[in-house]
Amino acid sequence: MKLLTTAPPSVQFAPGTYLEAVGTLAQWNEAAGVEGMLIYTDNSLMDPWTVAQAVMERTRRFKPLVAVQPLYMSPLAAARKVSSLAFLYGRKMALNMVAGGFVKDLEQLGDATEHDARYDRLVEYTQIMQALLRGETVTFSGTYYQVANLRLSPALPPELMPDLFLSGASDACAAAAATLEATRLSYTKPPQDLEPLAPLPGAGQIGLRFGVIARETADEAWREARSRFPEDRRGQLAHKMARGATDSIWHQEISQKAEDLHEARDGAYWLFPLRNYKTFCPYLVGSYGEVAAYVGRYRALGYTALILDVPSSEEELQHSLRAVKLGGAEVLHPASLTHS
Repeated sequence: MKLLTTAPPSVQFAPGTYLEAVGTLAQWNEAAGVEGMLIYTDNSLMDPWTVAQAVMERTRRFKPLVAVQPLYMSPLAAARKVSSLAFLYGRKMALNMVAGGFVKDLEQLGDATEHDARYDRLVEYTQIMQALLRGETVTFSGTYYQVANLRLSPALPPELMPDLFLSGASDACAAAAATLEATRLSYTKPPQDLEPLAPLPGAGQIGLRFGVIARETADEAWREARSRFPEDRRGQLAHKMARGATDSIWHQEISQKAEDLHEARDGAYWLFPLRNYKTFCPYLVGSYGEVAAYVGRYRALGYTALILDVPSSEEELQHSLRAVKLGGAEVLHPASLTHS
């Protein structure tokens, strides 16, 4: 199970302070052996490519996982970003292809495309982008994109072809991920909800994202969790508003789960931070062994990538890594990150 982390959202920082924060976080993770960092995108956030370059400037081998929304740029522009950063830094990236977003964001961009059709569009977009990155002269006539004799410069070395991820939980997303041979990312349910369904569709190329709060004992972990994420009535209202402003399948499913569970908790699986609009993913809370057992169950279900939520400190990152490493997540040896 590959292990990555998440960049903090830029909206939480004053101008001029974000650069140091995201750079320091990337350095913590690289030193600890984490492979890369998800940099997500919406209409309220900084350009993720700019954040990715800042991260690459401050690390040696750390891999940005950049969210790519077709509405923000053409396939050629995205391919040029990848090849240009490879040309400058000799580094491999990863791309998280995003079909949708908040309804308000899509309305502001004048996009009324239906949910499933957005994944059809994303497949066309990604196929053009990948063909350009492979050095092909691309002529393509599809439902959403048409190009003729298009080429990319500077060329991308084959060994730097980006790893590909897709975000979503719908059948349309699963079909798109299979077509593109991409790893599908989602915000998962408790393992006991998924185990009766095994083998999961796409097993072997599926990933998940959650936060971890782990300590020597479960009591210590839960004290920390409740201190870090206290009840917030205003946040709960914001979460309900956000839930009503998206047609995302995973967001609807996990939000309903948060409402159905007593105290938003199922064993070590905890949705209280999400219900209070403090994050967009579940948390695993407990002793190192308890969290590791959950990670191991997800791994047994066929999950091959894990993206951790933003750690609150370097010490907290070490607590999280201790647990997920016990569960089988792949923490790279820091020495392997110091040489090209």
